[in-house]
Amino acid sequence: MQPRNMSMSGVVDLAAVKAAQEAKAKAEQARAEAARQGGGGAVSPADLVIDVDEAGFERDVLQRSAEVPVVIDFWAEWCEPCKQLSPLLERLAVEYAGRFMLAKIDVDANQMLMQQFGVQGIPAVFAVVAGQALPLFQGAAGEAQIRETLDQLVAVAEQRFGLTGLTVDPDAQPGSAQAAPAAPAGPYDALLEAAVQALDAGDFGGAVQAYKNVLSEDPANMEAKLGLAQAELLQRVQGVDPQQVRKDAAEKPADVQAQIAAADLDLVGGHVEDAFGRLIETVQRTVGDDRDTVRIRLLELFEVVGGEDPRVAAARRALARALF
Repeated sequence: MQPRNMSMSGVVDLAAVKAAQEAKAKAEQARAEAARQGGGGAVSPADLVIDVDEAGFERDVLQRSAEVPVVIDFWAEWCEPCKQLSPLLERLAVEYAGRFMLAKIDVDANQMLMQQFGVQGIPAVFAVVAGQALPLFQGAAGEAQIRETLDQLVAVAEQRFGLTGLTVDPDAQPGSAQAAPAAPAGPYDALLEAAVQALDAGDFGGAVQAYKNVLSEDPANMEAKLGLAQAELLQRVQGVDPQQVRKDAAEKPADVQAQIAAADLDLVGGHVEDAFGRLIETVQRTVGDDRDTVRIRLLELFEVVGGEDPRVAAARRALARALF
């Protein structure tokens, strides 16, 4: 077993696209069932803090992160800062009342997980949302900073993945929560699933059309917007020669299409800031239609990464300075 999708930072990942859509669907089903039953499927406060090992990581963290953000606390008995941080995280998990779960991992007993997450020292805190991991902070941190980080995590989980957390009942017995029955499929679930299947099969044109079909009926559908931007990006880079693209971009800094093609490759490779920076520099060097072409592509790449990503906000400010 190995943690997968180790970033929530906007790197294009077909598994992440599918996980986001499945997570949102599960969250909507849970909310619908809870509303129908008057709050069914509740967990006890004790269920919000769990000890996790390598054997249970897939079930207790990756699978559970499709329902609720899971914060991971890497700790050890000999770690003095951990003795202050861990109780604080446990208290906040209960106080946040199901908006996230806390998974505690003893690094001495789970060296493989520590290595797979790239933990260099403890305490170290990560989060996993819809199967994707995000480093939160390492070392000692104040309560105000931790609260701010958790608030951002909860907001991203809800806005991007539709996860609103778990229902907590103080009177529930630990481990007594029942999974909510599936709610009826939404009006676009079949089309969205068809798009994901097309992505998995490498049929990016089919995925693009499926997402467009959803948006023609529901222009505000966020899953379709995100999926379309990613499918179009993957379609553009399909079959290109990366070495030739980068050679052209290096030799022709004034060539708009060469810079756009290189920015697409940058983003697919996870080099988000490089992609943004390349296009912002190209905007600064161009005028008229060329400038507008680059600006439009940059806005499309913003859609791929997601508007809540801080790198998008920084790049939007840099773009505004370049334009005005």
